[in-house]
Amino acid sequence: MAAAMLDEDLVLKIDAILPQTQCTKCGFDGCLPYAKALACGEADINRCPPGGDKGVQALSSLLGRPAKPIDPSCGQPGPLMVAVIDPEHCIGCTLCIKACPVDAILGANKRMHTVLPDWCTGCDLCVAPCPVDCISMVAADPALGNWDTQRANLARQRYQQTQARRKKRKAEIDTPAQARQMPDKASIVAAALAKARARRAGTT
Repeated sequence: MAAAMLDEDLVLKIDAILPQTQCTKCGFDGCLPYAKALACGEADINRCPPGGDKGVQALSSLLGRPAKPIDPSCGQPGPLMVAVIDPEHCIGCTLCIKACPVDAILGANKRMHTVLPDWCTGCDLCVAPCPVDCISMVAADPALGNWDTQRANLARQRYQQTQARRKKRKAEIDTPAQARQMPDKASIVAAALAKARARRAGTT
């Protein structure tokens, strides 16, 4: 019943406020699921560290809820970070590519990967899946500028395109035999997300 009563217009307004890093630090699988939970009153407004206090204030104004500090269990606001892959240790396993929500990592199986810094949202979801710990998060180059509305909108588009492509690819597996032969990328990504969350929980 809650889904049927969901105010889609409100969801879009909330989603427009969120930074679109798709980092899952809020406890949801992306900015849109968090927006839906906020619209239904099922989540608090202070669970988005990338949005920071400014984001909390905007959500407070929109939803008529009192502003509050960012929930420390979700992490802390900070400067924009980007992922960097150490080329000396990358083994080309592609696990980071599967974990990236916005296709910011380029590479192929058994070939060195690299990060597009102007696409990277700083979500750090690629760090935990790396089996050789060759990915680190570093402060973004100031030349990239601030994470503003324009960059958030572009990140949302890339996220939607990535999700659509992965969904289509999964749908193309149309027989049980093919399904057994091909890895379930959705499961791989889900496992990567779970590992990233467990890693964060162990360091907070």
